[in-house]
Amino acid sequence: MRSPALRHVLTHLITPLLMCLGMGLAYMGAFVTPEPHHLPVAVVGAGPRAKVFAQTVKDTAGDKLDVRTVATRVAAVDLLKSRDVTGAYVPNAKAPELLVATAASDMGATAVEKVFTPVAAEAGAPLKVTDVAPPVSDDPTGQGLFFLLIAVSIGSYASVAALGAAGAALPMRVRALLALGVSAVVGAIGALLAGPVFHLAHHSLASLWGMAWLYSAGILFIGVGLHTFLKRWTTLTMMVLFVMLNFTSSGGLFRPELQNGFFGTLHAFWNGAGFVEGIRSLLYFGDDGLARGVWTLVVWLIVGLAVTAIAAACERARAARPATGPATALPEPAPEAEPAPEAGRAAEAGHEAEEELEEAVGV
Repeated sequence: MRSPALRHVLTHLITPLLMCLGMGLAYMGAFVTPEPHHLPVAVVGAGPRAKVFAQTVKDTAGDKLDVRTVATRVAAVDLLKSRDVTGAYVPNAKAPELLVATAASDMGATAVEKVFTPVAAEAGAPLKVTDVAPPVSDDPTGQGLFFLLIAVSIGSYASVAALGAAGAALPMRVRALLALGVSAVVGAIGALLAGPVFHLAHHSLASLWGMAWLYSAGILFIGVGLHTFLKRWTTLTMMVLFVMLNFTSSGGLFRPELQNGFFGTLHAFWNGAGFVEGIRSLLYFGDDGLARGVWTLVVWLIVGLAVTAIAAACERARAARPATGPATALPEPAPEAEPAPEAGRAAEAGHEAEEELEEAVGV
């Protein structure tokens, strides 16, 4: 290709085109066709009759449902509040009841209602649906936490782009301190949005801020460390890790039982899932499961600190290499070969502008 300018533009187009492909594959693969896969449900009742009924439901649904029996309605409520099941059916000839917890997953509650409504209809009775853990009235579908995840994530990985483009000349310890401070601010913005602004959280705002800080700090430290090695490809990598794979596996819209095995597996350990499920535990389920979400975020932060430490060591090694390497006598260039100061400054400015553009793509 003869035109350097055209080659430069085409090179930079690789990143947004890869983002387009990746976002399409991730979002459409995760969200377009939600179907139950081993969705856990319970049938309330003791004795052979309840077991036969549960087995009949299982045989009809196949791999879509995992059906268990529990002796009492109270036990079924406990399973729902610990999020071990998505719904619990209470058979009754005159008034069958379905127990759900929409704060855990509005889509999951809808899925089990679709399963058991025809079952109740066969018995000739309308199905009563009881929500044992409803979300707050300001977030009737319970999906506000997913959009909170998006806001905190964008603030985090966009800050990585700024630190990489504008802060590359700073020592790693300074960038690390900036990452620590920025993550605290991002967490505060998340708590402000969740509390006073949109009222998603009616209590425990300090704990919510702490989880948002942990989540944001993990992303920032991973990004700051990766920038040392990936340079212009850092933004694309961050988009893959913390948008394409993260939002889709978080459980904010669909629980893993309504997704394919790939995203369901990621839900078990990805940081977005730790954040969303941890906040749900904090706000709606009496801290049940909160420790798991917090530890997930702590592990991601430890990984980020490790990546940053490795990057700092590599940068120190690169900086020390010219001083410790063997001295080599080089012939002095001819006067006419020395670049003009203006040309050097222009090249440097062009390089800086290029870095700004590369790091800002997709933010």
